[in-house]
Amino acid sequence: MVARAYTVAFQGIEARTVEVQCAVTAGLPAFSIVGLPDKAVSEARDRVRTALTSMAIALPSKRITVNLSPADLPKEGSHFDLPIAMALLAALDILPDDVTQNTVALGELSLDGTLVPVVGALPAAMAAAEQGRGLLCPAGSGAEAAWVDQAQVIAAASLGDVVRHYTGQAPLSPAEPGQVAAPPTGRDLREVKGQERAKRALEIAAAGRHHLMFVGTPGSGKSMLAARLPSILPPLSAAEALDTSMIHSLAGLLDEGGITSARPFREPHHTASMAAIIGGGRRAQPGEVSLAHNGVLFMDEFPEFPRTVLETLRQPIENGEVMIARANAHVKYPCKFMLVAAANPCKCGYLSDPERACARVPQCGEDYLGRISGPLMDRFDLRVDVPPVAFTDLGLPASGDSSATVAARVASAREIQTARFTGDEGVMVNADATGDLLETITRLDAEAQALLNRVADRFHLSARGYHRILRVARTIADLGGAESLAKSHIAEAVSFRLASPVAA
Repeated sequence: MVARAYTVAFQGIEARTVEVQCAVTAGLPAFSIVGLPDKAVSEARDRVRTALTSMAIALPSKRITVNLSPADLPKEGSHFDLPIAMALLAALDILPDDVTQNTVALGELSLDGTLVPVVGALPAAMAAAEQGRGLLCPAGSGAEAAWVDQAQVIAAASLGDVVRHYTGQAPLSPAEPGQVAAPPTGRDLREVKGQERAKRALEIAAAGRHHLMFVGTPGSGKSMLAARLPSILPPLSAAEALDTSMIHSLAGLLDEGGITSARPFREPHHTASMAAIIGGGRRAQPGEVSLAHNGVLFMDEFPEFPRTVLETLRQPIENGEVMIARANAHVKYPCKFMLVAAANPCKCGYLSDPERACARVPQCGEDYLGRISGPLMDRFDLRVDVPPVAFTDLGLPASGDSSATVAARVASAREIQTARFTGDEGVMVNADATGDLLETITRLDAEAQALLNRVADRFHLSARGYHRILRVARTIADLGGAESLAKSHIAEAVSFRLASPVAA
């Protein structure tokens, strides 16, 4: 007799079904696991054997063979412990076979039979729902998995609880979803003295999810401005929160099963490797671009990142997804993020200050910002010079709108875009619009078209740059509640596009 249980193997955020087959046959006593397991899966036999011994369940003196099907799919991770134990218990007639075949299980076993939380419970619950099965997971993963209400989630603290539940001795109640964490209050834009133009750029970027670059001397407030971006972003919708949380679940970043409505804000250090930014490593884990999905990726000291890392950003920015290709894995992750970069104008940082600039001015500025390639620079919708604030202005009262006021305008603009793009698959904000859709939403009057044509001719705009100006102008119009684009909207979009000393 062959007993069966089910679990999943992760390929990116996709959870592929794995059938765990267990046969107990006559022969020399042995316990083998086949089906392309990695080291963690191969070691499951020792954890399972010891956990069963702690429950006073002795394995028979026979040959135990566990097959993980399909055999050509790599099996990685300790979450295979629980489904292997369930298949074995079903083969020993301790668990009903129909129960194990109607359940997707995942969990790591301690030697005393306790179930240890594992990553990936949320995408596993999604896979279980698609198959019409329930999900069995450790108690520490139940609140996370229960967010998928189409699947019944049973969260057990130990293997003994699993046996008692499925044999009717002590049934467990279905797990409840974790708490939705409220977005942090964050820092307020009014704390930034001056820099009204940079604040306006932040508002436009937040409203349309446009990529933004700050260039300014050290201490001018670039990082301070970026740190206040989360305070004006709208909260995640239910669909976005689930989509983002699936990636964070695979990375083990969900806290006690809670899902937050705050958009991700990732800020990797400039020493980060390509695998850390794009994704990869031993198990093709998601990188910072995917962890920032539906949120913000802030890269301070942008030119200091390795050139190869910066160049790999170009395709994810355009496509909204990244394919991690390795010899043994081809994994795709979504990565629709807003890139915010900050850079000094040169190596010493004081290109525009004759008293403090180095002797290599202006060549040092060209060399330093020249580390950012033209094609990558072309992908920034908004480029803002951030001048230093005079120390005499630091003691002045706070000026400008508060984050709450700006956030209300941003939320209103996002609502306009949500209504506009209803039914357009994959398009949620103005930054996503392309082709005929972009042409439809950005029809210009004669004056606006003439201005845009002059700018394109004078500054030799690429087709990408031309379209990005249109998208930014559409967002500016949405913030002002205007239905059609006017010359003023184009003019402001152009001013941000050509603001940087390295503009193209």
